[in-house]
Amino acid sequence: MNLEENGGVKGSDDVVKKKMMPPAKRTRRLLIVKKLSCFRSSDYGYPTVEKVDADGNVDMESAAADKRHSPTHLVVMVNGLIGSAKNWRFAAKQFLNKYPNDLIVHCSKCNSALATLDGVDVMGARLADEVISVIQRHPNLHKISFIGHSLGGLIARYAVAKLYTQDCTNQSCEGNGNYISQEKLEKSVTEVNFCSKHNSNGKIGGLEPINFITIATPHLGSRGHRQVPMFCGIRILERLGYHTSGVLKRTGRHVYLKDKIDGQPPLLVQMANDTEDLKFISALQSFKRRVAYANVLSDHLVGWSTSSIRYRSELPKVNTPWMNSDGADVIQHMVDNFFV
Repeated sequence: MNLEENGGVKGSDDVVKKKMMPPAKRTRRLLIVKKLSCFRSSDYGYPTVEKVDADGNVDMESAAADKRHSPTHLVVMVNGLIGSAKNWRFAAKQFLNKYPNDLIVHCSKCNSALATLDGVDVMGARLADEVISVIQRHPNLHKISFIGHSLGGLIARYAVAKLYTQDCTNQSCEGNGNYISQEKLEKSVTEVNFCSKHNSNGKIGGLEPINFITIATPHLGSRGHRQVPMFCGIRILERLGYHTSGVLKRTGRHVYLKDKIDGQPPLLVQMANDTEDLKFISALQSFKRRVAYANVLSDHLVGWSTSSIRYRSELPKVNTPWMNSDGADVIQHMVDNFFV
């Protein structure tokens, strides 16, 4: 048996000597690491309590919370393409710092890395199942909010439709679950009636829906002129992106609206309205507060129109964009305006 790599026995008689670091040097190194620990990316200077279940899901609570009362508001954070739950650690800690006694933050784990290529519907169903398991672990919960980044916003929209527990009718943009055509997608989602009503009777997973927030989410997909900024509006590059979207598997087909099957509209078109099986718009209407954050500049993958659900003519004028594009400022704005 060869244990040379472990500093053990090389053969029957030859012993490999492992060079040991002097004790004084080891002590100095440990002190340096300890002093620098405040700069670790996972800490961010704010103490939290993280509870991990058997599946590796993490629920975060403030270490400064009043132990006599359990938090009643669940915040579900959903990552984007090829992302992971770790992407949300900084934001999660900012929310817990602001509302230590009110929130439990769950950074979703079920759709990470290559699993984000499985399609919006599959990922949305997975997220819905994950949220149910979180709710079951915390019987004191009464409220729920969702925050989705990029593709995570679409995943969250699908999940809340799966979790919607009230069959509301006549509250969609176009009537009782009738599908709208692909050509009417942009017009439909920019109508005044798009989630303009608040349905106070709806529940998400049996909890009261409070905030639904998306950040740079391609609500209208990536198909069309200037929807993907990195193509610089060059149509030949936009066509190339469309034809090579299969690299992103089912997710690519969904965001490029290429998933017409058996006469059914693409999934994102269906999600612009209530359907017979899933009440996408009614579920969104049940939230007290709905916000879509969009990047005016510097987002190379998700354009202004698709993330803000507005026409390009409505693009706001920013005098000093380099001073108003810090991601931390967006997080702080979310925290400061969050409904608890």
